Amino acid sequence: MTMAQGRIDTSPVKKQKGFRHLFAAASYSLGGARRLLGEAAFRHELLAFGAVMVGFVATGATLFQYVAMGILFLLMMAFEAINTAIEEIVDRVSPEISDMGRNAKDLGSFACFCMIVANALYAAYVVILSHWL
Repeated sequence: MTMAQGRIDTSPVKKQKGFRHLFAAASYSLGGARRLLGEAAFRHELLAFGAVMVGFVATGATLFQYVAMGILFLLMMAFEAINTAIEEIVDRVSPEISDMGRNAKDLGSFACFCMIVANALYAAYVVILSHWL
């Protein structure tokens, strides 16, 4: 039974070990990154990160500020990935509109919003406020 035949393959997945596991995990992560690139919100966040990096260069940000911004951005990417996963699971499990599905999606969206605000506030501090304080 394969997906190509219109059925879902229900055979157990063979777990890789050692270096093969490392390569398998990396390929799964790359697949997730490709899927995330399909999200308009994520592409907007990438563009904003690029603009922030230009602002950091223009204002002479310190190495620590670049590292802190990079960590915040990685966290935002992780939150966006988890939010996308939640949305896909809800759509698969509960295709009809339900309060529980809506709440799950709204909570994931709020988590992403909080990370966007954290990134924006830190970027604004480094690019604008740190030079006046």
